[in-house]
Amino acid sequence: MSAVTESSSQYDDLEKMPLNDLLVNINKEDKTVPLAVEKAIPQIETLVEAIVERMKKGGRLFYIGAGTSGRLGILDASECPPTYGVEHGLVIGLIAGGDTAIRKAVEFAEDDPHQAWKDLQAHAIRDVDSVIGIAASGRTPYVIGGLEACNKEGVLTGCITCNPGSALAKEARYPVEVVVGPEFVTGSTRMKSGTAQKLVLNMISTSVMIQLGRVKGNKMVDMQLSNTKLVNRGIRMVREELNISTEEAAQLLEEHGSVRKAVQQYRAKNNE
Repeated sequence: MSAVTESSSQYDDLEKMPLNDLLVNINKEDKTVPLAVEKAIPQIETLVEAIVERMKKGGRLFYIGAGTSGRLGILDASECPPTYGVEHGLVIGLIAGGDTAIRKAVEFAEDDPHQAWKDLQAHAIRDVDSVIGIAASGRTPYVIGGLEACNKEGVLTGCITCNPGSALAKEARYPVEVVVGPEFVTGSTRMKSGTAQKLVLNMISTSVMIQLGRVKGNKMVDMQLSNTKLVNRGIRMVREELNISTEEAAQLLEEHGSVRKAVQQYRAKNNE
């Protein structure tokens, strides 16, 4: 069966297409992506439930991928500590070819079916952890081999792919298949497929962190106060939550280091 991600674009003679038509048609294709993601929500929900159950027992979440897919996993993992105040080792993104491949393609790195497990072992992977393989085609040996090894070791496996019935989806215990159809430029899976993977990763990490108690109301109460923008946001959050002055909120935040702790300590002190 031919891969949907490799099927021919619905558009031709792109080099002759006026610029406005190029942009309008790319946007037209992009609009279909959230609808494809919507169809996969039941799969995403099942995967998140399984991940949360393990993370509550001390497990970690790993993403493994190659190329664009690997970079998207690293992006999502790297944003969890500043956004939710979790330790850097709780969500980890791994890419075929190592950190060098984040910026520059490493030839044939994705073709080694044994390397992902070696990369995971370097992080002392345990059976309480969860691993999500990301591959638009669902054919990447690095990712498939990684999930195969994880399954043998009792590690929870999920995947995000954009081809139905792929080898990767068959290997994953909790597959997520988001079929976005042909790319605008034939085979350029950094486009719609990459967008779909980013949306699903957002959904997974955000819902996991909420389920783990890292959000209160709709606020990132554990975010790292690593720049002026975030400090000012934290001050506003404390001020609005406690109905106190900006000055008092700023003092509380500086003293306690996080929105959550500032609010908790204020209420404890004032018997609220």
